[in-house]
Amino acid sequence: MAIKHKKQLLELSINGEMYELAVECQETLLEVLRNRLGLTGTKEGCGTGECGSCTVLLEGEPVLACLLLAVDCENKPIETIEGQSLEGRLTPVQQAFLEKGAVQCGFCTPGMVMASTALLKRNPDPKKEDVMESLEGHLCRCTGYNKIMESVLHAATSYSEKS
Repeated sequence: MAIKHKKQLLELSINGEMYELAVECQETLLEVLRNRLGLTGTKEGCGTGECGSCTVLLEGEPVLACLLLAVDCENKPIETIEGQSLEGRLTPVQQAFLEKGAVQCGFCTPGMVMASTALLKRNPDPKKEDVMESLEGHLCRCTGYNKIMESVLHAATSYSEKS
């Protein structure tokens, strides 16, 4: 006999748009983003909160979407990598990743960009140690971390110029 899972009707605010959908109570935010809404920029790496690939912003703070139940996100603004472009233009963080060569396979990039964006919003002039701390738990198997660090510090110049 198949077990029926209870569904709950949710309103989720994602990248400034409201979505109403019925989700199973055990569905993660990652599953809803990718499988229900087609927002595949948020990646599933490990599924256990160890790699950072699924990082999104919830109320402006970086969270791991693979560990977060979608039902716990109702009425809280969620930002994904798809919501980061500025009228079709790259953000300073995205541009810096591209310019500094911090993108190779690109799998970890959305999570790194989201965590870096959150850092620069709360601290537009970070030190190297601040960047290292904000990217703890983010794994990259291609670029190494030097170019990623350079990218975030370079993007900070754009944020501090606007302050």
